[in-house]
Amino acid sequence: MKKIIHRNMSPEALSLVAARFKVLSEPRLQILQELENGRLGVTELAAAVGSTQPNVSKHLKMMQDAGLVSRKQEGNTVYYSIADRSVFEICNVVCGSLREKFDEQSAVFA
Repeated sequence: MKKIIHRNMSPEALSLVAARFKVLSEPRLQILQELENGRLGVTELAAAVGSTQPNVSKHLKMMQDAGLVSRKQEGNTVYYSIADRSVFEICNVVCGSLREKFDEQSAVFA
């Protein structure tokens, strides 16, 4: 992955970046994780993440508005899938950073 460093971003650009991070809360990360392997309906997602359909639908709407997921209706069922896979790159960077931090902390106590 190419490392890109952004400096002196405009307030508008910073607002867009902040909005992307804001959408990545824990319940939404769970939903994205479930969608990583393919499209699912709201009922399936609600069961998979242990939540209600209205709650999952609310999170899906926010992620759709942010461009992270796409929606397709087939008959009476609405299916969601990942629209922007870069979200997983963000998660990998954060997970790697956390792993390094925890490894450093555990080395102190070893």
